[in-house]
Amino acid sequence: MSNKGHWQSRPEGGGRFAIWLIRTIALHGGRRIGRLCLYPITLYFYVRRGPERLASRQYLQRVFGRPATPWMVLKHLHCFAATLLDRVYLLAHGEQPFEIETQGLEMLDQRLALGRGVLLFGSHQGSFEALRAVGARRPNMPLRVVLDKQKTPAMTELLEALAPEIGNCVIDAAQDGTSIALAMAEACQTGAVVAMLADRGRGHEVLRHAPFLGTPAPFPISPWLLAHSLQVPVVLCFGLYLGGNRYRLVFEPMADRVQIPRHSRGPALDALIAEYAGRLEHYVRVAPYNWFNFYDFWQESGRLAAADVDAAAVGERVNA
Repeated sequence: MSNKGHWQSRPEGGGRFAIWLIRTIALHGGRRIGRLCLYPITLYFYVRRGPERLASRQYLQRVFGRPATPWMVLKHLHCFAATLLDRVYLLAHGEQPFEIETQGLEMLDQRLALGRGVLLFGSHQGSFEALRAVGARRPNMPLRVVLDKQKTPAMTELLEALAPEIGNCVIDAAQDGTSIALAMAEACQTGAVVAMLADRGRGHEVLRHAPFLGTPAPFPISPWLLAHSLQVPVVLCFGLYLGGNRYRLVFEPMADRVQIPRHSRGPALDALIAEYAGRLEHYVRVAPYNWFNFYDFWQESGRLAAADVDAAAVGERVNA
C-alpha cells in the first residue's frame, strides 16, 4: 500500500500481543530494560512498515532541508516508540519518574478562572499524555480529551487497564459530529479543559490548506468551527519530548473567542489555521524528531473546503 493512502487506513502497529508484551516488560522489568527493548522494536518497524518509513524520510527531508539518512529515520521511529513506552509509566506512576517542565501554565489557569472552560488544541507531537500527568497537579481542573478510541483499540485497551478512570475522561471522536460537539459543550459548561489534536483530519472531514514547512498542507477545519460555536478561550499546547525522562509542556494563548463571520468564513478559517500551522512549524523545528504523522501529510488532499463552507450547522447543534 502506498503511503499516499489515508492515515486511518493504516493498521495499528504491533497489535494486542505486542502492546501487552511491552506493558509487561515495562512494568515488571523497569524503565531501563523497557528502553533497551525499544532498539529491536524500532528496527522491526523500520523494516516492516514501508509506508511509514517513506513518510518519515520525506518529512525529515522537509524539516532539515537535506535528504534524510536511514539513521535519521530510525531516530524518528525510536523517539515515537519512547513516547509510547512512557505513556505506560505516566499512567501507571504519574509524573514521579519524569522531569516535566511547563511554560504558560499560569496563563492557562487565568483562562480557566473565567469559568467558561477552555479548548486546548495540540498536535501529534511529543507526548500529549504528559498533559494528564500535569493535570494531576490540579485535581480541581477537570480534563476531557477528544480521542478516536477505534483507531488504536489495543493501545486504548492497555491505557484503560492501567488507569480505568481514563475512559470517563475521553470524548470518543468515533462518534458522529453532533454527539462530539454536544459532549464538548457540556464539558466546557462545567469549566473543564477539553483537549484535542488539530493537525490531522479524519476521512470525512473538510480540510483547508495552510503553509507548513515550505508547502501548503491540509488541516481540518472542525476544531475551529467548534471553537467558534462554543465561544470559549482557545489555548495551544505543545508537548515536547526532550530525551531521557524529560518533557516540556508549552501553553500559548490563541484566542479568547474565535470569531468566524458568515460573510468571510473562508478567509477567517484560513487565517486561524495558518496561525496554528505557523506555531506548529515553530515547535516542529525546535524538536524535529517529535512530530509523529507517519503518512504523506502534504499529499493528503481530503475534501478541501470551498470558500463558502457553512459553519452554521455545527453552531446550531451546539447551541440548541
